Amino acid sequence: QVHLVESGGGLVQPGGSLRLSCAASENIFNFNTMGWYRQSPGKERELVATITVGGTTNYADFAEGRFTISRDNADTVYLQMGSLKPEDTAVYYCNARRLSRAYWGQGTQVTVSS
Repeated sequence: QVHLVESGGGLVQPGGSLRLSCAASENIFNFNTMGWYRQSPGKERELVATITVGGTTNYADFAEGRFTISRDNADTVYLQMGSLKPEDTAVYYCNARRLSRAYWGQGTQVTVSS
């Protein structure tokens, strides 16, 4: 059973920064891709950023230049978010993919508001 646990969410003012962490229950290099998604009320879950086992990163247009996905050499993936906007308010989910299986964390709330 794969477990993903997100942390680091919270309330931040517009223009501020947050770093989210995703701790996996096993080595993240066992997965083909790790990523972050988000979901706002009334909207579908959308891709934020992904990183492959080989280190290739991919970002949604809204995240490009403001967000950075990274990882350690063991079990944690990070999402550094900067220049945050109110429209970035959402629940952010960690995702891990291995072959045809996808695993999700429980999510962490990010609220951008003054």
